[in-house]
Amino acid sequence: MRIALEPVSSRTTIQEGVYQQLRNALMAGNFDPGQTLTIASLAETFGTSNMPVREALRRLAAENALEVAANGSARIPIVTLARLDDLCRARIAVEGLAAELGIPRLTATDIATLERIAAEQHAIGRSSNVYELMARNQQFHFTIYRASGSEVLLQLIETLWLRFGPYMRMLSASVEPLMRSGEIDPAGPHFPIIEALKASDFARARDGVVADIRRTHEILRDYCPATEDEPRAKGSASALRR
Repeated sequence: MRIALEPVSSRTTIQEGVYQQLRNALMAGNFDPGQTLTIASLAETFGTSNMPVREALRRLAAENALEVAANGSARIPIVTLARLDDLCRARIAVEGLAAELGIPRLTATDIATLERIAAEQHAIGRSSNVYELMARNQQFHFTIYRASGSEVLLQLIETLWLRFGPYMRMLSASVEPLMRSGEIDPAGPHFPIIEALKASDFARARDGVVADIRRTHEILRDYCPATEDEPRAKGSASALRR
């Protein structure tokens, strides 16, 4: 598996370590839509017995991040246009509210952190490491959402990002060649959001966060099959450059 899973640290429980690493990998889009994850292969990767892996898969299935088969193996959900539209509507509603609440509460240190993350995205783009880029994108958004102070909103957003993971995987495959050629800005709309924050234009910054979600939705609609039985659409490179 082409993912950054590591043996579980002794500083945490084995079960929780397996769960958190898998959860983070799913949120970052490290697995292909429809990919099967077997207990045996994951246990070998983590250097654990089957039991903590089985329990982690069960917990992730309860969060609708995975589909577990009768034999205990798990499958990454298939992407469809209807699911994409549904997820993005929910993301705009929930993340828009978290941004609205969090943006006025961001400190100068938080804004400096966002600026650093966006600069790292720009630098990462030159190396075409799309998975590092996606990880920085997650850090950028959650820095804003955590400032909302809402535990409920954060839990909802994490669940939505878990279910959005297969779509991020699809997006990363489309973005990588354009990053390599220098045709798109790896930081996307993050610098305009930072500019709005520095100007204390909270409404514009919140609108920038929502626009980022809408743009991702628009791009993915060109690549997403209408149903599980249809092949994935090839999409349009021009949509990624907009």
